[in-house]
Amino acid sequence: KSANPQWREQFDFHYFSDRKDMLDIEVWRKDNKKHEELLGTCHVDITALPTKQTNCLELPLERHPGSLLMLIAVAPCTGVSISDLCVCPLADPNERQQISQRYCIKNSFRDVKDIGFLQVKVLKAVDLMAADFSGKSDPFCVLELGNDMLQTHTVYKNLNPEWNKVFTFPIKDIHDVLEVTVFDEDGDKPPDFLGKVAIPLLSV
Repeated sequence: KSANPQWREQFDFHYFSDRKDMLDIEVWRKDNKKHEELLGTCHVDITALPTKQTNCLELPLERHPGSLLMLIAVAPCTGVSISDLCVCPLADPNERQQISQRYCIKNSFRDVKDIGFLQVKVLKAVDLMAADFSGKSDPFCVLELGNDMLQTHTVYKNLNPEWNKVFTFPIKDIHDVLEVTVFDEDGDKPPDFLGKVAIPLLSV
C-alpha cells in the first residue's frame, strides 16, 4: 500500500565477461497471491559504469510513471569462481594449507566478514523428469547461497546430465542455506522446474 516503497535490499551478482552487459530490472505490483501487474522496467549498461566506486542512479521506468533509486557498485569478483572438475581450485595441496592457515583459530577475528567459503562440485543428475514432448529435457542447475547465485551450462536432450563443474562461494552467514535447483531450459519462455534440494550450511 505504498507509491514510494523503500526496500533497502542488497544483492550480489557475479558478472563474467562472457555474459551480457545489461542489468534488467522489473517492478511488479501484487494484489494477492495470484494477481500480479508489471509497473515498469529499466535497464543499466554495466560496461558504462565506473568501476571500484558506488554509483548512485535514478532510473526512470520505461513507458510507466515513476523511477528507481539504486546504488550500484562494480568491483573485481573475489572469492567466487566456476571451474571445470579437472582444474578443481582445492586440488593443490599448497592451496589447501594456505586455506587452513587463513581460517585457523588465531586468525578468527582478523576479518570478521570473512567467515569462510563453500566449494560445491556439481557432478550430475539422474532420472530427471521429461519436460519436452520428445521425452527429454534440457537441464541446467542453479546454485544459490544467500544473495549469491551461479549456474551450470545446459545439457540438451538429456535426463541424466553430467555437468562436472566446481563452484566456490564466500560464506557471509553461517546460518545460510545452499539451494540447488534444476531447471529445464525452454527457449525464450521461463524455464520449467525439475527439482530442488536445500542444504543448511550448519549441516555440512
